[in-house]
Amino acid sequence: MTVEVTKLANGMTVATDVVSGVETAAVGVWVAVGARHETADVNGVSHMLEHMAFKGTKRRTALDIVEEVEDVGGQINAYTSRENTAYYLRVMAADVPMAVDILADILQNSTFDPEELERERAVIIQEIGQCDDTPDDVIFDYFQETAFPAQALGRPILGSHDLVSGMTREAVAGYMSGHYGADRMVLAAAGKVDHAALVRLAEEAFAGLPKRGPTSPDPARYSGGDRLVERDLEQVHLVLGFDGVPYDHPDYYTISVLSSLLGGGMSSRLFQEVREKRGLVYSIYTFASSYRDGGLFGIYAGTGAGEIPTLMPVLSEELRKVGGTVTEVELKRTKAQLKAGLLMALEHTRGRAERIAQQMLIYGRPVPAEEIVARIDAVDIAAISRLAGRIFSGRPTVTALGRTEAFGRLPSFAQSMSAAE
Repeated sequence: MTVEVTKLANGMTVATDVVSGVETAAVGVWVAVGARHETADVNGVSHMLEHMAFKGTKRRTALDIVEEVEDVGGQINAYTSRENTAYYLRVMAADVPMAVDILADILQNSTFDPEELERERAVIIQEIGQCDDTPDDVIFDYFQETAFPAQALGRPILGSHDLVSGMTREAVAGYMSGHYGADRMVLAAAGKVDHAALVRLAEEAFAGLPKRGPTSPDPARYSGGDRLVERDLEQVHLVLGFDGVPYDHPDYYTISVLSSLLGGGMSSRLFQEVREKRGLVYSIYTFASSYRDGGLFGIYAGTGAGEIPTLMPVLSEELRKVGGTVTEVELKRTKAQLKAGLLMALEHTRGRAERIAQQMLIYGRPVPAEEIVARIDAVDIAAISRLAGRIFSGRPTVTALGRTEAFGRLPSFAQSMSAAE
């Protein structure tokens, strides 16, 4: 195993994964702060902060930042999720010190210039509009809000047009100063990196970061229910889901196997039954999302309004029967897909850096690929049957966007599951 980890005096974690045979490195800072740490009145501030971090510091203008990176052929980017925010670069190995310096600068010295804030506000509002115009994106916001209503975990990462329009400089700067701390950050690098050298760089560059203590967002409270949004679209975009499991749950790998078996590829049950045999959808897949204290299991389908009355009973039947009909051949194929996906992801330096950063934030330790493979291999038919019985007997979340009138002529999905039994 090539991963090394050091905890700095200020609480920041430095983790490296050396990859032989490459000349580049991915290096970034992952912060254990995301959209679920926001209050309702500043929903979207984590995402706005991520944007504004690149818009100038006490030492660099916004143009200086991107030119300094691209002058050496590097790449810089960031993203916001519900539990984390990440800022990362990919550079040649010799430019890792520059990458660390830029990361430290934007995370400690951002000025949040008012003119830059107004420009970026307009950009984010356009991003929100683009999401609203993309039904297979916005349906997931509807799904999240219905599964976790009236709580931060159910609110959209981007925020709303009205909230972003009114977001002040003080709100963004105050959110950073109040939530970003060294002990909530992992500086992770993968590729051609030297761990001791990166630790020395981090000790100097991030010395001014204070500790903030553990994050304490409101607990996840799955509710479920129905939300049908009428819109004149060619397709109905459907997300059907159930209460899932958190990261540290004993069934974390079981739910991954169950998700892949049901809708993880072209040989999966739902793809074969719903698309290939019946032609009811263009797109169908499953997903399992985990959080620190909760999770979701879901199915996305893009279909025609006329297919809804046939599709819903088929989905109900496939979920009802999966627990009792898994074969060893099917299970072996599903495990092979998951393990191959894991190992293929390790061929990319950015993926490796993100992997160790997330593991440190979630588990407090690097998790070797061999351990993950062993846990996938340990999932058996009995575990899948038990988990499927528990998940699919719970209250569903049904969200749909498009011409949804057909849903009014159907029993609720919970009723159809009970009838199928």
